[in-house]
Amino acid sequence: MKFICSQKKLSESINTVQKAISSRSTLPILEGIYLKAYKGVLKLIGNDLDIGIECFLDANILQEGAVVIPSRIFGDIIRRLPDDQVEIEVSDKYVVSIKTSSSHFEIQGIQPDEYPDLKNVEENDPVEIEQNLLKQMIQNTIFAVATDETRPVLTGGLVEIKDGNINIVCLDGYRLAIRRGKVESSKEIDVIIPGKTLNEISRIIEDSDEKISISIDDKHVLFDMGYTRVISRLLSGEFINYTQIIPQEYKTRIKADAKVLYSAIERASLLAREGRNNLIKLNIKEDKLVINSNSELGTAHEEVPVEMEGKEMLIAFNARYFMDILKGIGNEEVYIDFTTNVSPCVFRPLEGDNFTYLLLPVRISV
Repeated sequence: MKFICSQKKLSESINTVQKAISSRSTLPILEGIYLKAYKGVLKLIGNDLDIGIECFLDANILQEGAVVIPSRIFGDIIRRLPDDQVEIEVSDKYVVSIKTSSSHFEIQGIQPDEYPDLKNVEENDPVEIEQNLLKQMIQNTIFAVATDETRPVLTGGLVEIKDGNINIVCLDGYRLAIRRGKVESSKEIDVIIPGKTLNEISRIIEDSDEKISISIDDKHVLFDMGYTRVISRLLSGEFINYTQIIPQEYKTRIKADAKVLYSAIERASLLAREGRNNLIKLNIKEDKLVINSNSELGTAHEEVPVEMEGKEMLIAFNARYFMDILKGIGNEEVYIDFTTNVSPCVFRPLEGDNFTYLLLPVRISV
């Protein structure tokens, strides 16, 4: 096996496939990157059996072949090489020679025969969605994925597609995040994708209006971006009927600027995070929201102008959870609806329904 390619392109591809490589795999070969040179193309694969990522890049293939190279050292070497053409040659004993005009490394590779194949997902009538929309939808919901493995389905995000609409729903028992968008598809899809997969997808895809194709079978999902493909297992089980837990009525509603509110809570949380449960208290009044926090280090007091309808209320929240939601909403005004100081509050847009967030309060003695 022998080929020549761009150091920059190779480094980018290594960085991408490394997102699917675990340093604690039960199969040592999976701690390596699979390389295959054929027909003018170099293919790289990272695989941890739950998620697999393959990248393709153009290369001058002088001799076809395949090898598995230890991921960490290979990536470290390529990243530190100058922006030049890199020549890589693999001997019959799988010794990998890496050369540029001024550098030469040799590392021991691994015979590729035992490297597990990526799952094959049929690409029949895939769903297409703009990359920047999918990226934003994931980033604005992924924080609410559960990390507790006692309920495995909640460690993933529910992806629903119906009537040309797509929803991504994440829920961890304390908060619920829903983002909605449009897709060009008449399919009906209802699957749970692992949070790790969604997280890596959001890091890989470009912030552009180019389309990404999504194909799904009974157990796996394929995200196809052309030169990069991600294949992941799906989570099995029944997701919570989230529509039933969203309050439809409220007794107190405020309209606030999400960015201004985020900044005020961020300042108050400087003291709140020193306490036991990162607690902030919100005192909702007619024309302002008063935010208080305290710890052994001191107290914080912030006031944010709001428009209120309904009755005044005192309620408390985990500051970080509240900020995660406001960050997802971004720079726009938002309605926040309350029923009681022990019931979840709901974040809604002023117009439309492109997002819904729900957050449980922290019980306090009033």
